[in-house]
Amino acid sequence: QVQLVESGGGLVQAGGSLRLSCLASGLTFRSYYMGWSRQAPGKEREFVARISWGGGSTYYSDSVKGRFTISRDNAKNTVYLEMNSLKPEDTAVYYCASSTGPYSSLPDFGYWGRGTQVTVSS
Repeated sequence: QVQLVESGGGLVQAGGSLRLSCLASGLTFRSYYMGWSRQAPGKEREFVARISWGGGSTYYSDSVKGRFTISRDNAKNTVYLEMNSLKPEDTAVYYCASSTGPYSSLPDFGYWGRGTQVTVSS
């Protein structure tokens, strides 16, 4: 059974930082691209970032580029999202997900975690 479990969310002031983690089990982690998406209240879920199998290639949405960094540790079956210079509009539930290739469309991600809440106060 595949499980993706996010952690690291919380409440932070604008300008602050958080580091999210996603621990994967039940799949050959190094064989999957991993990504992060988010869903703000009343809005559709949106793609945030993805990382290739070995971590050598990353891609970000324009809204987070330059502020967020995705990374992975295949020995620990874990993907991370380092979030800096946080803004109130970054408030959302953040989800990690796996895909078989370099996709940015959410339906192309097969396995999903349950999410972790990030709240940025102004």
